[in-house]
Amino acid sequence: MFLQKKRNIHGLLLLDKPLGISSNHALQKVKCIFNAKKAGYIGTLDPLATGMLPICFGECTKFASYLTDSNKRYHVIAKLGEKTSTSDSYGVVIKKRPILFTSYQLDASIKALTGLINQIPSMYSAIKCNGIPLYKYARQGLNIQRSIRKISIYKIDHIFQKNNLIEFKVFCSKGTYIRTLVEDLGEKLGCGAHVVFLRRLQVASYSYNKLVKISDLYKLLNREKIDNINVFEKIDNLLMPIDSPISFLPAVYISSKQAYYFKLGQVLNVSSNIQNSLVRVIDEDKKFIGLGKIKKEELLIPYRLLSNAYY
Repeated sequence: MFLQKKRNIHGLLLLDKPLGISSNHALQKVKCIFNAKKAGYIGTLDPLATGMLPICFGECTKFASYLTDSNKRYHVIAKLGEKTSTSDSYGVVIKKRPILFTSYQLDASIKALTGLINQIPSMYSAIKCNGIPLYKYARQGLNIQRSIRKISIYKIDHIFQKNNLIEFKVFCSKGTYIRTLVEDLGEKLGCGAHVVFLRRLQVASYSYNKLVKISDLYKLLNREKIDNINVFEKIDNLLMPIDSPISFLPAVYISSKQAYYFKLGQVLNVSSNIQNSLVRVIDEDKKFIGLGKIKKEELLIPYRLLSNAYY
């Protein structure tokens, strides 16, 4: 059977991860659909979770860490009165307690979990110990000591409680584990709680309306085959630019001649009001050519270049 050569494609896709599969499974599906040579996802979502899973292709992976460090927003529904082994509905119920808290106690508990707080990551997280994800230890019944982490919960709002369910939205810093947040809330309320629904609505400043479903990719791919046009044209058009993960950084524009030397890794003299900052470097054809750093002496130093194969 003839296997089509993997493609060198570059850019960012905002995938709407479906329910019930791991982030890596979702990545492999998308990578196969695009027939991409290189791709990686940003920010693991559990199988229970859906929503925004940024996927970087090719040269875009060089800038993925800037999204990893960004803030996130989630839509959460938790079940009260039950604590589970995994802090979500995929685990077994290990403790049941009556739901007796007042609205005042709920407000006080939410307030206590807002701001800069300490959090101990779940044993069912993807954090690695000796190169092995914690969830693999947990599945063997092992409990590994985890360090306390400082995280920021900027806002918990749109809170709605009905019977044994509570629904809310969370705006938080990187490194926040929502299942741990829910479990901590349940303990403060004295009844226990676990996640039954989790959807990531936002990563950094990316818009929710730009999410793309795997099913949509399959439909576009099949449509193109029927129309007998470039098989990947429409799905490639869904990719955002390579420098999307660093779009918040200021841009410096240089001439074609300067771009030639910048790509060779040479330091340039530039006229700029920016000092001691990372910058996106754009050539006169408005093409992103790499990440640089400007020193106060108006020197532009190559910091992260695209590979020669891309040019």
